[in-house]
Amino acid sequence: MTELKIISPAFDPEGWIPNRHSGFGEDISPELHIDGIIAGAVSMVITMDDLGHPIQPGYNHWVAWNIPPMGILPEHLPKGAVIEQPFRMEQGLAYGKHCYRGPKPPLNWNHRYCFTVYILDAMLNVSTDSDKAAVLKAAEGHVLQDGCLYGKYQRKHK
Repeated sequence: MTELKIISPAFDPEGWIPNRHSGFGEDISPELHIDGIIAGAVSMVITMDDLGHPIQPGYNHWVAWNIPPMGILPEHLPKGAVIEQPFRMEQGLAYGKHCYRGPKPPLNWNHRYCFTVYILDAMLNVSTDSDKAAVLKAAEGHVLQDGCLYGKYQRKHK
């Protein structure tokens, strides 16, 4: 499987996620650049997980699917189970909501986050009340590529 390269103009790989992309700021999704999408791509899934969560490592903050394959995922994607603009996509339940929910650690700990993009050879037929596990289960056998962008967030970091 060919790995994707994922970067963001908002932060460097393994760098600090800006406050505006956190639950303490504007809580908007960052722009992501996805390089190396292969032919045959039909849709994308994106997840964002808190790898430093003390109780639930890998706590999911965002799960979205049926995203058209594209090199740039724009910043500030709308909230909602199904969005139509700037393109059609579906968002499941992550952090209890149908939207991106940025870092918001309760204590001043340095948390590490992973934005993962999966390239699929199919569209997924799952309920928007699905969580990450259900979406990834539906994607089994359809993943052509994946890649991850790591970032970190700490409450007092500017």
